[in-house]
Amino acid sequence: MNPVLDRQQFGPHLDIAARTSAGANPALHLENQDNFLMIDGDGRAAFMRDQQPQQQNVAGWSSGHVRLAVLDGMGGHGHGREAAEAVVAGLLTIPPCTDIAALAAHLDALHARLQVEFAGGDATKRPGTTLTLLEIAPSQAPLLYHVGDSRLYEVTAEHVLPMTVDHVPATAFAVAGVLDQQEWWQQVHGEHRSQIAQAFILGNAFADSSRLSDPLFELSAHTLPPFLRHLPDRRAITLRPDAVYILATDGFWACAQPQLWISRWPALLAGGNNARAMADLLFEEMTTRPPPALHIDNLTAIVLRPSAEQDVADDTYA
Repeated sequence: MNPVLDRQQFGPHLDIAARTSAGANPALHLENQDNFLMIDGDGRAAFMRDQQPQQQNVAGWSSGHVRLAVLDGMGGHGHGREAAEAVVAGLLTIPPCTDIAALAAHLDALHARLQVEFAGGDATKRPGTTLTLLEIAPSQAPLLYHVGDSRLYEVTAEHVLPMTVDHVPATAFAVAGVLDQQEWWQQVHGEHRSQIAQAFILGNAFADSSRLSDPLFELSAHTLPPFLRHLPDRRAITLRPDAVYILATDGFWACAQPQLWISRWPALLAGGNNARAMADLLFEEMTTRPPPALHIDNLTAIVLRPSAEQDVADDTYA
């Protein structure tokens, strides 16, 4: 267990906690290639470096502005942990953004810069990382920016709703009109597949499935099929006061029947009265009562409770 870090201040209406682990089975001694970033309303940032929790102050941060992100480094291409750490380091230099165009411009520029830094002559050997990010400015709708197959979920007593579209081959086929809604859902949410079609630094296979293209390919309302058009990668979102939001890496659903496992989350989270307790419950469940046929992978989650005015806990990293 990593130590508890200093308390972060997210204000009276946001209850936020994060946890990360190398995997549900510590006996395997995996490298934790995941990462996360939380910058609170006072500009205090928490993240991982060399698999250890870190904190630093961000100069010039806007009061009350919050940035949250989860990242899953792609070790299959080498240096996955370093890629995720490099993106976190870049996120610490991006100023607070209040519109999606400015946020996307900063992140696209960071992607291009890191591609140059990690260039090794072979695009297929570039490292990569997912990035699922929320930018929350005071009195404004949160902004979502998403690349890869980490996810943002909305959890209520009645449902668990994915708010992001995985950047995987099934989505590329859906964009091309080859898969319909039922087939896409089965391949993405009904089973476990380890392939990816786009990642930060790595590039994308949406523009040309036969090769990796350097830029990031935005899945927008203009490019997504009709049944996914309401979930573009870069958009403002609404946070329901009666919901819990989870930003998580794919180790949480890397199992034979992921939707059956994820459908347990409403009842599971009901056992926690704050974000820290809910994060603890997620990780405890993965360790003690994991879903059948679980593929052991790194686990990272940020739990967000909006409009939480009581019993707000400090953040924990494990």
